Amino acid sequence: MLPKFSSRAFLAPMAGVSDPALRLQCKKMGAGLVVTEFTNIHSIIAKESQLKERMKTIQEFIEYSDDERPLSIQLFGSNLPALEKAAKIVEPYFDIIDYNMGCPAPHITQQMAGGALLQEVNLTQQIFNTLVNAVKKPVTLKIRSGVTDASKFLFRDIAEVAEDEGIQMITLHPRTVSQGYSGIADWDLIKELKEISSIPIVGNGDITTPEDAKTMIDHTNCDYVMVGRGAMGNPFLFEQINDYLKTNSYNEYSFKDRLDSFFDYLHITNQYKIKFANIKGQAMRFTKGMKGGSKLRSKITLSKNIEELEKIMKDAYSLS
Repeated sequence: MLPKFSSRAFLAPMAGVSDPALRLQCKKMGAGLVVTEFTNIHSIIAKESQLKERMKTIQEFIEYSDDERPLSIQLFGSNLPALEKAAKIVEPYFDIIDYNMGCPAPHITQQMAGGALLQEVNLTQQIFNTLVNAVKKPVTLKIRSGVTDASKFLFRDIAEVAEDEGIQMITLHPRTVSQGYSGIADWDLIKELKEISSIPIVGNGDITTPEDAKTMIDHTNCDYVMVGRGAMGNPFLFEQINDYLKTNSYNEYSFKDRLDSFFDYLHITNQYKIKFANIKGQAMRFTKGMKGGSKLRSKITLSKNIEELEKIMKDAYSLS
């Protein structure tokens, strides 16, 4: 069974973004579910055997905190024996196993993973069957609508197969793989998926404000919403969405609040092995829309260590 979620707003898995520090921040701000950055099944197997020799667990490779729970891990890769093995390795540590069939990046789709699988119904069925039978934890799925505009309804068949095979929840990002992140997410497709499914549906795509979240829920009748780029540098969005859904109002946050939040994020990163390049990326996102933000981001790009980055961000208070 799926765990109980504390709210209807989830944080999306985003490579280089959904690190354990940001996930924890979003969780504290009211995210009902957070998902790890997507992880290659072959990497999990290789790392696990290395870590075993050093008497360590997979938690050294995929870092997380128990404060993030319920916590979902997202896997990608279509080799069935490797998928089964990887799922069994991670199962003891996570509450949900999520499977990625939405990533549009060419280096992922070229290895018959991510969004490329949408056109492979037979292989997809085998993947779902393998995952559901490998683990006792709930298995969920994240998909796009199709591969190209001509095949934008592939999600219908995939969703039917997923439900038949025991997938317990589906997140739909209603763009095609070839669209990437361009154009507008077609929320009508989420509405259609909700109408044809009897499992919970999570709507994803173009939620950047609390109003967007409510509009999506009202329009599509989806059970939950998943926030991706809208939460970058803005963990407040989860609290705002939750408040808006309950009371039709929410707190506004200033750029000073955003900077404070970045320093909270920076403080949490001390507990994890997050690459400095990723921390710089997060700093850029926390300054988005700020007066003098582009100059600030140029300085952030040139920073060489945490101390330099901290100084740049402290100086930014004078701009806010």
